[in-house]
Amino acid sequence: MNVQSEAIEAVVEHFASLPSIGRKTAQRLAFYLLRQSDEFIHSFASSLIQMKETVHSCSVCFTYTEHDPCPICSSERRDRSVICVVEQPTDVLIIERMSEFKGLYHVLHGNINPLEGINPDDLKIRELIARLNSNVKEIILALNPTVEGEVTMQYLARMIKPLEIIVSRPARGIPIGSELEYTDEATLSKAMESRIVM
Repeated sequence: MNVQSEAIEAVVEHFASLPSIGRKTAQRLAFYLLRQSDEFIHSFASSLIQMKETVHSCSVCFTYTEHDPCPICSSERRDRSVICVVEQPTDVLIIERMSEFKGLYHVLHGNINPLEGINPDDLKIRELIARLNSNVKEIILALNPTVEGEVTMQYLARMIKPLEIIVSRPARGIPIGSELEYTDEATLSKAMESRIVM
């Protein structure tokens, strides 16, 4: 017999569907929200709706933004000769936190992964190639050092090299199998500074 209300169960199911949140954590979050004031709940729900309605992909680099193009793409202070290619919008935030990289970004929104049915056409690769004009001198492939990340980097390097653009990657300070999101800023900063030409 299920003693939990259907309303609580619906909230638990929604939380449990989020990345890296298991059922126990989902239950804790649901019960936490039950203890909060009506004002907090309405504010929380309103912020989710506002985020969904106002945030979209930048038409140039495909990171998430409220303005199109995003503040990085539209800034006159950025070095337009260097584009750093990353997997997800969260990777842009991580690299920006270092305050050292002054170029532009391009977000692929994933990696090539045939086992999961993700092919080059499913990513923002075509859009990246379209951005490679005579002003672009270097592409930094800052993808996660996973098997899928390596496959994607090799694929991109093969496509870009004939264009006579330098293709580099962060140095190997980032452990194989890890993600940029969990790499400390000092390690990531050193890896970007000591990048390797592919």
